[in-house]
Amino acid sequence: MENRSKMTSVRMIIIAGLLLAVPIGCASVSKEAFEEAVKPVPKDFLLGPEDVLEVSVWRNQDLSRTVVIRPDGKISLPLIGEIQASGSNPAQVAAKIAARLAEFKENPNVSVSIKEVNSYFIYVLGEVHRPGKYPLKSYVTVLQGISMAGGFLPFASQNNMQVIRTRTYENGKEVQIRIPVPYNELVAGKGAIGNFTLKSGDTIVVP
Repeated sequence: MENRSKMTSVRMIIIAGLLLAVPIGCASVSKEAFEEAVKPVPKDFLLGPEDVLEVSVWRNQDLSRTVVIRPDGKISLPLIGEIQASGSNPAQVAAKIAARLAEFKENPNVSVSIKEVNSYFIYVLGEVHRPGKYPLKSYVTVLQGISMAGGFLPFASQNNMQVIRTRTYENGKEVQIRIPVPYNELVAGKGAIGNFTLKSGDTIVVP
């Protein structure tokens, strides 16, 4: 009887050890990763590098032109020079241009429209059928990004997926944040982080 009790205890210890060794599908999420994932998408589209803009200045054809936002986020216009465009919406850029033109022209009427959207893109890397860079014209979620890359390869570690995002602080410092996105949790609608919308430059990594 005593031996049977000892064997039962040993079995319980072994089972407990196995349960601890098996991941339960709830990924550990840092505060930074959680904050990035739940951050709402801006209502207005914010301009970025490589976007093409149509700048129109009423009754001034010389100042009206098509411009491309440079990698440093700026555009160049005659008379007023450089204007920061990246991170703003078209109306805000138009207001900046008008404010600078007011030094040379009374009550300038400026409008800015988007001719081409080139600044929104994501990367999908690792065990997917079509890894690479994906330029996009509208926002996509993590699952949509995986779908565009053709889905997983047979040996993909789906529940160890991560989204790598670069956060830029006010002092210009850049930090890479890894957001865990286990596939089973995404499709089941469970876990601390859901199927969030990707920001431009995000990289989905499937090991």
